[in-house]
Formats: sequence, C-alpha cells, structure tokens
Amino acid sequence: MIFGLSYLALIACIVGGYLLGSIPFGVIVTQLAGAGDVRQIGSGNIGATNVLRTGRRDLAALTLLGDGGKGIVAVLVARALWGETAGALAGAFAFLGHLFPVWLGFKGGKGVATFFGIMIAAAWPVGLLAGATWIAVAFLLRISSLAALAAVALAPIYALLLHAGQPVLALALFTGVLIYIRHRENIRRLLKGEEPRIGAKKPPEAADAP
Repeated sequence: MIFGLSYLALIACIVGGYLLGSIPFGVIVTQLAGAGDVRQIGSGNIGATNVLRTGRRDLAALTLLGDGGKGIVAVLVARALWGETAGALAGAFAFLGHLFPVWLGFKGGKGVATFFGIMIAAAWPVGLLAGATWIAVAFLLRISSLAALAAVALAPIYALLLHAGQPVLALALFTGVLIYIRHRENIRRLLKGEEPRIGAKKPPEAADAP
C-alpha cells in the first residue's frame, strides 16, 4: 500500500484522474460548434479566456464549466471510493492531465479553472475563498492573471487557517506551484507593467490565465 491506498486504488486515481483531466473541453466545444480550432486563435491556449476570442461567450462558459467540472468529478469520485487522500491524488493528476493532455501532444492549458474545481471539491470553503480572492483582485485591478496568481497563492493559507487537512494543503501547494510556473510569461509582463487588463485587447502572443 502507498499513501494508505491499495495498488489498484492508487493506479485508478492516477490513470483515471489524468485521463479525465486531459479532456480538452476548449478544443472540443469550439470544433463541435464550428468555431474553428482554439489552438489557432489568439494565444493558442485551450482555456476559456482564449475560447472567448472566438466571439462565443456560450462556448467560453462551457469550457469553463468543463475544465472546472472535470476537477470536481475526479476528486469527488475518488474520495467517495477510497477517502480524502485518494481524492487529493486524483485531483492532482486531473490537474496534470489538463496541463499535459496526451491527446494534444502534452500541450494543455494553465490550469486555473481546473484548480478552482479541484479545490471546491476537496474543501469547498477553501475553494470559495480562493474564488472570492480572484473576484476581488479582478474587480479592483482588472488583471485576470494577477487575480489567479493571488488566489492560488492564498489557497494554502486558507487551507491552514480552516484546518482543511494535509491532503488538501498538499494539493493546494502542488497545483499552486505549477500554476505559477505556467504563468511565468504573465509574471514577467506584470513586473514590467505590460500585462493587459480585463476588457483590453491582448496581443496574439499573450498567454491566458485559465
């Protein structure tokens, strides 16, 4: 046994979580709707922000729900079957699946929507506080990437303050570090004062938060 899980449960969490997380909802919904390949639009990111550049808010909403929903499902199913540690493990691999989907040559999104889904399922007060942080920063400063970075940075602190447990804390730290790595270009632009604000047009090479 590893992490208190049988080998079968461990494999199911890893493989099942990864495959669920690797479903590229942004690519699927845009192609099914005849809106083109989102990877050839704007920044090329498969997340909801770039899907919005197709001019279809409905498709962006579906992408957001899909990317967040797959994180929720991965955590809830594994936790129901094998407990909290299994839920956190499945959530972590769902997150990796979104970042590195096998179907897209391991070139995925930045994981913010999936992060929120995972955290809401793993510890909903932590997820809601992280979401409230995103909303507050986005409203005040009008920078999506900064709002995401603030939310994921504070999520481990929320987990500690709310005594959410070691699996949730580890999950928040793991996903947060990867989100910061995926946002390194955004961070460079933020430091230079060049990161576009919400509602402003972005250059095609600019990366998206979700």
